[in-house]
Amino acid sequence: MEKPLTGNFRTDKEAVGLAEYERAGGYQGLRKALLMAPADVTELVKNSNLRGRGGAGFPTGMKWSFVPMGKDAQHPKYLVANADEMEPGTFKDRALMERDPHQLIEGMIVSAYAIEADIGYIFLRGEYECSHECLAAIAEAHTAHYLGHNILGSEYSFEIHLHASAGRYICGEETALLNALEGKRAHPRTKPPFPQVAGLWGKPTIVQNVETLCSVHHIVNKGPEWFRKLSRTEDGGTKIYGVSGKVKRPGLWELPMGTTMREILEDHAGGMRDGLRFRGVLPGGASTDFLVEQHLDTPMDYGNVQKAGSRLGTGTMVVLDDQTCPVGMVWNLEHFFAQESCGWCTPCWSGLAWTEKILFAMEHGKGSTRDLETLTFQTKFLAPGNTFCAFAPGAVEPLQSALKYFVDDFRRHIDEQRCPWRQ
Repeated sequence: MEKPLTGNFRTDKEAVGLAEYERAGGYQGLRKALLMAPADVTELVKNSNLRGRGGAGFPTGMKWSFVPMGKDAQHPKYLVANADEMEPGTFKDRALMERDPHQLIEGMIVSAYAIEADIGYIFLRGEYECSHECLAAIAEAHTAHYLGHNILGSEYSFEIHLHASAGRYICGEETALLNALEGKRAHPRTKPPFPQVAGLWGKPTIVQNVETLCSVHHIVNKGPEWFRKLSRTEDGGTKIYGVSGKVKRPGLWELPMGTTMREILEDHAGGMRDGLRFRGVLPGGASTDFLVEQHLDTPMDYGNVQKAGSRLGTGTMVVLDDQTCPVGMVWNLEHFFAQESCGWCTPCWSGLAWTEKILFAMEHGKGSTRDLETLTFQTKFLAPGNTFCAFAPGAVEPLQSALKYFVDDFRRHIDEQRCPWRQ
């Protein structure tokens, strides 16, 4: 987690093996954790200000503290790594698994020890075949006694199983993921009870993002103060930021949490391609609100991006340039979300399908002035609190912000009865 990730991955370099990982200090965090009480490991993570890197940004140590502990706690307890990376524009977890799979494995063991979990699952996106191959590292770790019965001579035992997902965006919602892992339809569950108390097969469960888990053993090994100092803001640690779109150097970079959007886009991604201008960006993947040029100096952390009117999400930016149609871009996203709705609640499956049809008509020269009113209504109709889970509210975030910043482009589509960007 200390060397920047740049450019493409797994094209000219094999995943780090066990021997190389150990030479770099691997599994030292686990050795230290096994000498501590589980509650003390949780306290270290709390003090580090580590927040979940999967999108919601909930404080990790606090999340763990909700798991029942002690003699009266139900067993088996479960730890699940959410590696079902389906957010458009997001590919950071894939890089971690394909570059350094033992980092995830060690992070899972230390995290599981903190909550006294017995069994772990890596819920992997089915299309991530290279990641699947690299996670043969689980067997390596088992052979070296980092997994299994009485790990490293301690009294702690833990197993990890790899589960390839059938592939649905909704599996990014933790309770839908648990249903899928149990062999059920991937529908979100009613909460409470929360997974920390009644999760996988009704037992206490923590679901955590891959990048989050990869930070845990570094915190134990080097201390929470070290981790906090890596950041430029109150949110601890580094963050893997990504950029896709028409920039000169799309890719991933591990940088201090709170690095500004401008620095990421201009210094690391190289700025826009020649002849193109920046118009906007989805800062945290497809299900976040657009930000525009006035926001470029915003630190990329949870609080500051929210103040700017969006969400940090996964920290993987999707850039809009001045020669790409914003209406077409939003239509493309809403088409994806409409397909990926699990169909559990009417506002989501009906509202997103309706939204997609309106945008399709507008993009193909058949829009009307009334469509703008309908689209605005949809962003409110699918707002938080009106749907069973957060899927639909996230799905309309790019739409509601596009109507705010690019409404003239929508009007041109209606007035000219065509897409101005189509030849």
